[in-house]
Amino acid sequence: MAKKWKICLQAHNESNVLSSIYNKTSKSHKKVLKKMLKFLSKGDVSKAVAGEEPMDSHIEDIVSDNYEYRNESHVSQAELTPFSVDDTERVETEDKEKEEVKDEVNVKKVESGSLQIHGAEDTAAPGESSHLTKTAHALPKPGKGADLSKPPCRKAKDIRKERKLQKLLQNQTCVCDGPALQAGDQALLLQNSKSKANQPKTIEDFIFASLPDDAVHKLEVRVVRSSPPSSQFKATFQESYQVYKRYQMVIHKDPPDKPTINQFTRFLCDSPLEAENLPSGPDCGYGSFHQQYWLDGKIIAVGVIDILPCCVSSVYLYYDPDYSFLSLGVYSALREIAFTRQLHEKASDLCFYYMGFYIHSCPKMRYKGQYRPSDLLCPETYVWTPIEQCLPLLERSKYCRLNQDVKAVDEGCVKELGRVKVLHKRTVMPYSVYKRRRKGPSDEASVQQYASLVGQTCSERMLLFRS
Repeated sequence: MAKKWKICLQAHNESNVLSSIYNKTSKSHKKVLKKMLKFLSKGDVSKAVAGEEPMDSHIEDIVSDNYEYRNESHVSQAELTPFSVDDTERVETEDKEKEEVKDEVNVKKVESGSLQIHGAEDTAAPGESSHLTKTAHALPKPGKGADLSKPPCRKAKDIRKERKLQKLLQNQTCVCDGPALQAGDQALLLQNSKSKANQPKTIEDFIFASLPDDAVHKLEVRVVRSSPPSSQFKATFQESYQVYKRYQMVIHKDPPDKPTINQFTRFLCDSPLEAENLPSGPDCGYGSFHQQYWLDGKIIAVGVIDILPCCVSSVYLYYDPDYSFLSLGVYSALREIAFTRQLHEKASDLCFYYMGFYIHSCPKMRYKGQYRPSDLLCPETYVWTPIEQCLPLLERSKYCRLNQDVKAVDEGCVKELGRVKVLHKRTVMPYSVYKRRRKGPSDEASVQQYASLVGQTCSERMLLFRS
């Protein structure tokens, strides 16, 4: 087994990827967060359109700024003004005049071949423009272009900023007992408002944004201990397993008899980690957990994580395939980063998000490199290296030394085998002690092979299990 692992390692870099909790949210990640907000607040996000990423780029402004957001169904009957007979006649007259102008334009267009060409060649008396030129500037081609006779349209984003500034100025004026704000004060307030608006939004701004009162869906994330199983974990075990089974069959094409309860338990529930609660640690404690995503009272996804003293380790994610359109893989990773930040507030040493192995030659693992800043562990020097420095090297060669510092100590050779840490009968001891206690044939050759693979430093940090 160890030899196969070594061959695999030489074929390509199989490095650990570690992300900082100070994640820089990319544009694509923001799209996923906005999509979830839109789904929760409004419902369907056009999931039926294949290959499309349905987005509402302004949904976060609606949620965070508490602007009034209503569709036609929310308009009350009292707000509608009924047409009178005179109004009806006036509208019909205006429509008739528009149709006559449109017919005249179409006739001249047929005669000249082009509205714009005819308008340019049309002659008129000095100081006077032709009727056709006026028409060409006033009326664009049907269904194309803007009406130049009207003021240009303004961006909704600019309108929102202006309203927000006006509201801010009004509030400030109400607070002041003296006269209204002077021009200099208004300029200063405008500058402060702009500087605040230009600050990039964090993951938490999207995840924990307050939804409207009439939100269509409700999402709740629960963290339950899986090993040893808590009462909440036991109560939801069957429902969670059914989601896993369907995920494996639809996404990974497993036959129905493969994702059994025993396989699910052995794979994602049993854990060698001991549950531990420390006063200086997070409230939930350390160990193995399931992060359950409840949508409207049912589980739609489960993130399997380990909470360790220095990091949150992402083990696996499975979800209901019916909700694939929500990009739950990306969304859960961002939620786990936000969760790690929360734990960091209580346990300062817990400051990393560990995503497991990264293999650059495997397309399915490339997504792990999209979370920045991230580091890869050099397989030769065991030094964490920024992923930006690693990617060019991995593009040129499937396997390479990531840390280019020539002064870095190569830990590949094991100088002191006796210092290798061993776990025997639930007791941690150096291999030199275990060797004296061991009965039967020597296993030094296999321990030597293990130590040469992980290196001297790691062999003194890791535990080699011996029965």
